[in-house]
Amino acid sequence: MADNKRHGEDAGDDRLDDEVVDDVADDDASSADEPVSRGGTATRSRARAESADSRPTTRSETGRVGVFGRIARFFREVVAELRKVIWPTRKELLTYTAVVVTFVAVMLTIVGVLDYGFAKVVLFVFGNSD
Repeated sequence: MADNKRHGEDAGDDRLDDEVVDDVADDDASSADEPVSRGGTATRSRARAESADSRPTTRSETGRVGVFGRIARFFREVVAELRKVIWPTRKELLTYTAVVVTFVAVMLTIVGVLDYGFAKVVLFVFGNSD
C-alpha cells in the first residue's frame, strides 16, 4: 500500500510538471506573432494594428529633436551602457594583458621566421644581383 500511495504522489508530481510545461508552452505561443490555432481568427496584421493603436506617442514621433538634444541623448545612452559593463579586476586585467602580449610575440616570431625563410628562397631562386 505504501508503494501505491507513493506511486500516486509521483503521478501527482508528474501532472504538476506537465502543467508547468504546458503553461510555459502557452506563454511562448501567445507571445509569438503566429496566428492562434485554437479556432480563433487572429492574424499578424490584426495583432500589429491593435498594438500600434495602444502605443503612446513619443517626442520623436510628435516633433523633431534638436542637434543638442540628440547629442545629450547619445551621451546618456553611452553612460547607461557603460554602467552595464562588468569591468575586470586588476588580476584579470594583468592576466589578459599577459596572454595578449604572449600571443602577439609568438605570432611575430612565426611571421618573422617565415619572412626570413621566403626571402632566402626567393634570393636562391632568382639569384643574388651582386
